[in-house]
Amino acid sequence: MKLPVSQKNKIAEFICYLYILLFTYAAVSKILDFENFQVQLGQSPLLSAFAAYISYLVPIIELLIVILFVFPRFRFVALFASFNMMLLFTAYIFIILNFSSFIPCSCGGILEKLGWKEHLLFNIVFIILAILGMLILSKSVPKGCIISKPRNLIIILTVSAVFSIAIIVGLFLVSENITRYHNKFTRRFPHFPAVKAREYDLQLNSYYIAGTNQNKVYLGNTTAQLLVTVLDSSLQTKAQYQIKLDNKNLPFRSVKIKVAGPYFYVYDGTVPCIFKGNISDWKAKLVKKGGEYFSLAEPMDAGILAVRTQKRGSGESIMAALDLRDTAKTKLNPAILQKQMDGLFDTDGRMVYSRQLNRLVYLYAYRNQYTVADANLTIDYRGNTIDTISHANLNIVSIKSRNQKKMGKRPLLVNKDCAVFNNLLFVNSGIPGRYENIKVWKQASIIDLYDLTGNSYILSFYIYNEENAKMKSFVVQDSVLYALIGNRIVRYNLSKSITKNYQNSIKDIK
Repeated sequence: MKLPVSQKNKIAEFICYLYILLFTYAAVSKILDFENFQVQLGQSPLLSAFAAYISYLVPIIELLIVILFVFPRFRFVALFASFNMMLLFTAYIFIILNFSSFIPCSCGGILEKLGWKEHLLFNIVFIILAILGMLILSKSVPKGCIISKPRNLIIILTVSAVFSIAIIVGLFLVSENITRYHNKFTRRFPHFPAVKAREYDLQLNSYYIAGTNQNKVYLGNTTAQLLVTVLDSSLQTKAQYQIKLDNKNLPFRSVKIKVAGPYFYVYDGTVPCIFKGNISDWKAKLVKKGGEYFSLAEPMDAGILAVRTQKRGSGESIMAALDLRDTAKTKLNPAILQKQMDGLFDTDGRMVYSRQLNRLVYLYAYRNQYTVADANLTIDYRGNTIDTISHANLNIVSIKSRNQKKMGKRPLLVNKDCAVFNNLLFVNSGIPGRYENIKVWKQASIIDLYDLTGNSYILSFYIYNEENAKMKSFVVQDSVLYALIGNRIVRYNLSKSITKNYQNSIKDIK
């Protein structure tokens, strides 16, 4: 059934009104929450390098399109501009979902409650509406005009679509190469220092490594917070235990388990509280409640936990040693974490403890530095990883309307994770060096090996992706490395090129 011209015009007019509503709301919401909008753009893996310009450009273009819609003679132009804007947004979302190294939070505003896939569907619907509107309005233009013929209009829209998509693809390719892939240091990759031996499918990606002890690896689970999964070194035998706490009447929010055989610890730094028990029966008693909140904890010898807490007033991170037998013996050392910018974001990192050396290692996430200290938090020395990023590359912004501090841009992650065994520090680096194949970087995680007694770099090796998933975390036990990759735990055997560097002496620490 063929619709009358008047009804077609009403459909086109309705489409124009929908776009007026969409772009008005979108532009106004961005302007009213402009600081947060800039932060969201800065965290984008595609747009962080251009966030300052795009944050102004997008709402201005949206408002200009709305103005064009107000005048009937410019509505075709407005629909054409809307079509290209929605194509840009759609191409951006498609790349985020399928090719980005990570998926940021979805944008606020009119679609604040929708996820990225819902955004994608929403945009496609509006692209179709724009095409429909232009096809209807093209019937009203003079016959001599190039767009009066549907065939010509489709060709123009196709060329325009290709150009719009090319812009987003270009931004993606440029962003992937800014700062990340150009660093002037060289790694040593010997032949087969680590060889994959076994793997076990955990079925879920919510597991984390709680510790190792006597050829066993212990896993916690963020969705079943008191469940411990134990695997033997062959990853063939599996057992599960439910931890029993003597006090469950606490406002738990972020429970973590740490195993340091024969003991285990259950803690929640947001309460704060710490439980201690023995792995022989998996029963834990509350040994500390209250005091300062903490964000990281690492068991050391003789019932002492190293924790990262915050200074009152300034909110800067600080290291403390909690004696669970006598809380009056808690020791603070503000010198361990060195402030470069705000003392909070810039001091973020990982903390591990070598029981063979009785040494704590704190590795910074955003700079090439680590600190080695004893169980009393007395600093032995500060070491450096081999990359060249000596200062944290962060853009920290304060959003006054929300009383929040956020990262203004996606930070340059220098050190992703680490593990320690004996005198060797294993660092999962985020920075490629010279002469390294970028394709391999996308297919694997790189581990750099350091000697803590000699304060020196030894070698590097790869831990390969499993089903396109990168390594999330890892732990080392003597000649074995266990890695969580996607839904799997994978065992790598370490060769003599690594294990020959093990020492047991503390005296040589620099």
